Amino acid sequence: MTDHEKLSRRQFAALVAVGAAGAMLPAIAPAATPAPGTITPQWPGYDKAIVIDNLATPGPFNVPNGFEKPYSDAMVANALASGMTAVNVTISGGGALGAMAFESSVRNIGFLESEFDRHPEAFMKVKGVADIRRAKELRRLGLIPGFQDATMLESDVSRVDLFHQLGVRIIQLTYNVRNLLGDGCLEPANAGLSAFGRAVVTRMNHVGMLVDVSHCGRQTTLDAIAHASRPIAATHSSCAALNDVPRSKTDDQIRRLAAKGGVIGIYMMPFLRASGQPTSEDFIRHIEHAINVAGEDHVGVGSDNSITPLTLSPEFRALHAGFVKQRRAQGISAPGEDENVFNHVPDLDSPRRMDLIADRLSARGHSSARIEKIIGGNWLRLFSEVWH
Repeated sequence: MTDHEKLSRRQFAALVAVGAAGAMLPAIAPAATPAPGTITPQWPGYDKAIVIDNLATPGPFNVPNGFEKPYSDAMVANALASGMTAVNVTISGGGALGAMAFESSVRNIGFLESEFDRHPEAFMKVKGVADIRRAKELRRLGLIPGFQDATMLESDVSRVDLFHQLGVRIIQLTYNVRNLLGDGCLEPANAGLSAFGRAVVTRMNHVGMLVDVSHCGRQTTLDAIAHASRPIAATHSSCAALNDVPRSKTDDQIRRLAAKGGVIGIYMMPFLRASGQPTSEDFIRHIEHAINVAGEDHVGVGSDNSITPLTLSPEFRALHAGFVKQRRAQGISAPGEDENVFNHVPDLDSPRRMDLIADRLSARGHSSARIEKIIGGNWLRLFSEVWH
């Protein structure tokens, strides 16, 4: 009997109830963000475009205990002010190891369902491309449930079907370390995709889930590209040619990803540069390099950030330092993670970050058609080819 058959509706309802009661987000002091009208748009097409950040969240991000409190009023307001149409929300992240990975993943699905119930005026559940278009029409933010690891599958490929039925539309095959599917980007062996990993990719292609290789090892990434029958993505990564760190993708990987219709999303993480806090210039360099390598149809944004900007208060700095130490203890901390370098690009750290990206691309001479693709159109095309 598969886990799909074992998990009755009553059992799932119980897990969702646990999620609604206990799986809440932490209180990070939100920034006092300006109203969207205080940003003067330079590129006129933003409000009409489908805008997708393929790794973001209305809530706090890259902090410990990420599902302890509900979204605050400020977080909801920032989500609505962002002008984004949809985001890929991580509801089960890297390091969700051990016997509780399956249960915690279902619990976090319950948390997200509770947020849909609490804020129907702000959020929509995305199960397909039509939902993204509907979110645009209604001026809500579509939330796409996604996993940044596959440990919750354990050794049962039928759980792909189960999580698809529960609304998950994106699964990253590995996080930084090895799991049963393959090697993560920090594994020195670089062993590639396992037989089970290949079976999972085949099943994801069949049911209509996007295969994500953002944190995968380099051979695992190449194996997944080669094995998949549908386009795949690196939803939040960067270009190794500009800063060669384990999470970045080589030009060869980017070309192969694009050749099969895939998309690379550029993140807003410290790894955009070799040291220090990155700027929008670093971010745009990676966007433009990826365009030069893959073509404008295969590049997007996956910020790996909260929509609510960081407030670098003493309390947050202590929280961030503890998070980095926790990741080091778990063996999942990447080279370049530092207590004093933060997971954002300060001059893009606004709910309207995608609007600011469009402005910067426009100022550098990129066409409106290209800008529309980069800030969301390429993701929408990819989803239409993968989800069914």
